[in-house]
Amino acid sequence: MSTGFDKLYGIHSQSLALQQQRLQHVAANIANADTPNYKATDIDFQTALAQAAEGSGAPTLQRTNNRHLNIAGVAEASSPAVATERVSTQPSQDGNTVELHREQAAFADAALRYRASLQFAQGRITTLMSAIRGE
Repeated sequence: MSTGFDKLYGIHSQSLALQQQRLQHVAANIANADTPNYKATDIDFQTALAQAAEGSGAPTLQRTNNRHLNIAGVAEASSPAVATERVSTQPSQDGNTVELHREQAAFADAALRYRASLQFAQGRITTLMSAIRGE
């Protein structure tokens, strides 16, 4: 049930999902570094996270039967962030815009941010476990 988890993890669950999408885009860029006419894409993480946090445009859930679980206020799973084409500083002759050094740096950055959000989420669980145990 995502209801409790969304409240427990807060923005970190959305951050993890967005960083995962970003890692997939950057990995695809690296994999296609030698593909002619391949255009490198990336996600503007700050903008996507701000949009996910405000929940604009998310439909509200309604209970249509009294026996349904009360999950009012919970947004549906967010749609994938919009990927934009990354502007290349040194485009190649074959039309490929992947710059391997930039992609490797972007991958390292996204992996580091993913790990940080994971540690924040883990910290919340540890805090709850300590409270339950009375430590």
